[in-house]
Amino acid sequence: MADSKSGLRKPVFTKVDQLCPGTSGHTLTVKVVNAKMVMQRGRSDGPQSRQMRIAECLVGDETGMIIFTARNDQVDTMTEGATVILRNAKIDMFKGSMRLAVDKWGRVELTEPASFTVKEDNNLSLIEYELVNVVAE
Repeated sequence: MADSKSGLRKPVFTKVDQLCPGTSGHTLTVKVVNAKMVMQRGRSDGPQSRQMRIAECLVGDETGMIIFTARNDQVDTMTEGATVILRNAKIDMFKGSMRLAVDKWGRVELTEPASFTVKEDNNLSLIEYELVNVVAE
């Protein structure tokens, strides 16, 4: 029992420009460039106030930027200028473009301010992808 932490793996940090459609399990350190609330639904007057909030946040690192879809409690963490670590993030496709998301199996955590500047001329969410079926012969 003395060496119980040996089973945990060190996270492998991914850069924004390495993200590809349909991938998951990414751990990234990113800066929030801006955050915009796109949906807020629910009732706050009931005994169980269940609000659904979704914000689209432009996040990035020194290699590029991507839109991160923040849900519910994640919205409060994603303030402009904040540096966050996204753990177990996945790529969702929305209207042919990539969006970064963290579901219930991942974490969004605030960290100390990063020293890098965001590369704003490489926005991966502006690249449109098309689904192509390949028939093997």
